[in-house]
Amino acid sequence: MIIKESTRKLILIAVIIIIAIGLLVAKVMAKKQDEQFANNEALYSQVIQLYSQQQFAEAAPLAEELLKKQPNAEIVNYISGMIAAGNEEFVAAAVHLQKTLDINPYKVEDAIFMLQFAEVLVHAENYEAAQKVLEKCQQAEWAPEDYPTYQEHVQELLADIEEKQGGK
Repeated sequence: MIIKESTRKLILIAVIIIIAIGLLVAKVMAKKQDEQFANNEALYSQVIQLYSQQQFAEAAPLAEELLKKQPNAEIVNYISGMIAAGNEEFVAAAVHLQKTLDINPYKVEDAIFMLQFAEVLVHAENYEAAQKVLEKCQQAEWAPEDYPTYQEHVQELLADIEEKQGGK
């Protein structure tokens, strides 16, 4: 089959136009994604700043907004859990920390996270789950350098659970 020169030119022009349109669409979509990322990053930074200043009440609505935008982000669920705990909303905190663990199962190897999770569970009066988490902390024999009394704290929480369960 012989293709005329004019047909070849039309095919080449069509291919060039399709590529140009594809590049233009990609650029527009990338710009929108960059704007979304910048907005989320600014919101995240604000949440972290408020959290680090222990302004939990002010951080909570911003964290909720961030959760709506990124419901499956490990760090967003973690910080939301810690903010809820700071606001003494321990059931909500436990839900967020459990979701953090669901998103990243390797958090069970994070000594500080596990202790925080156990403390939240104790305050949420979910003693059975807290006891399991604390027993994991005990069995792992963690002793973080920046928390030399880690195992003692685990023992105190276990004793506290035993006391509260015995009182029921």
